[in-house]
Amino acid sequence: MPKRKNFEIYNESTGLFCDYEEYQRFTQLYSAAIKQLTTRFDILSCECETYDAHNPIHHIDSRLKSIPSIVEKLSKRGYDISAKSAIEHLNDIAGLRVVCSYIDDVYRVADMLLRQSDVVLIERKDYIQNPNYNGYRSLHLDVEIPVFFSNSTEYVTAEIQLRTVAMDFWASLEHDLRYKSEKNIPGELCKEMLACADEIAVIDAKMQEIYKKIHAL
Repeated sequence: MPKRKNFEIYNESTGLFCDYEEYQRFTQLYSAAIKQLTTRFDILSCECETYDAHNPIHHIDSRLKSIPSIVEKLSKRGYDISAKSAIEHLNDIAGLRVVCSYIDDVYRVADMLLRQSDVVLIERKDYIQNPNYNGYRSLHLDVEIPVFFSNSTEYVTAEIQLRTVAMDFWASLEHDLRYKSEKNIPGELCKEMLACADEIAVIDAKMQEIYKKIHAL
């Protein structure tokens, strides 16, 4: 198949990110990592559904970072604009969001994944214990997993975000308000969104305690 320029793999300001064959391999590699991680969480969910009274996983979302986003991130960090550079320097090209019912479930699911012998933890960021400046809460795990092909094994990094339904509710709306708006948001409104995040966190903790009391009956 002849090489070609495509709007997904070519940026006018930076030039060629990768040729068409590289793009196919690049997307296949990270798409396979997403499939494998999704399968692992599906298996854990099915196991809990079968043997436990409570399934900690509410639902799972995934995404493959777009080429324009990758190019922008590499540029901001001062790295070369190429597929090779992205693989070497970015851990969040493949992303999974695991939404759990309760706060304790987040840490339980994280522990279940990290107990798997071929999952290597690269970095852990706990924005639940230490919320971000804007009120964002989530547990981030950057991991490396093996992806098995017909004649090779590739080790691929991925970012996993684990959060509760309540955290996901706030994060989704905050992202819609902050990043999809073309307007500059005044400081007072930013403070209001932060206050909402704190209020939701209190409710999240209360629901956890209610669940524990009901479970103990």
